Amino acid sequence: MIYKFALGVAIAFLFAKVSPHQAELSLKVFSSLNPVFPAGLPGWALLFLRAGVGGLFLLHGYPKITHLREWSAALKMPLFLCFLSAASMLAGGVCLIVGLLTLLASLPILGSMLFAIYLDLSHRLPLVASDPYLIPKGQYEGPNGKGEPPSWEKAFMYCLMLVAIAVLGPGAYSLDALIFRG
Repeated sequence: MIYKFALGVAIAFLFAKVSPHQAELSLKVFSSLNPVFPAGLPGWALLFLRAGVGGLFLLHGYPKITHLREWSAALKMPLFLCFLSAASMLAGGVCLIVGLLTLLASLPILGSMLFAIYLDLSHRLPLVASDPYLIPKGQYEGPNGKGEPPSWEKAFMYCLMLVAIAVLGPGAYSLDALIFRG
């Protein structure tokens, strides 16, 4: 659903008949909610944040897209929705790394992470799980022995990072800055 909405907004911005000033504004909205491209230390911080989050989503999306049927069955979700989520992680990850269409890349991944939080909450998982070394023996064993118990902490942290990227923008060291800077 969020994907259809985002696609509809993107198409509306691209093909709407608007004045030249509005057209410039509508194209900048693909970059971020903030049309400023900070340089210097803030720009480098945004670059590292963007590239780090983008790289992590490449690592998250690749196994999901290569094992799509298993992931879909495990979540009990339609294959098509799982494909959209994994594809948004891969394509969005690449776009975040290079800083291209940053806002448009962030929103579908944010939708996936919000849905992950919803799934974790529906399974009554805690925000932060107990430290694995404080759990009594045998209470939680991961697939490779003692591991990190499930929680929705990671999805929540990704949401915070994606919102920061969407609001603050890609920074000066991005393709968006090259394309959209006035």
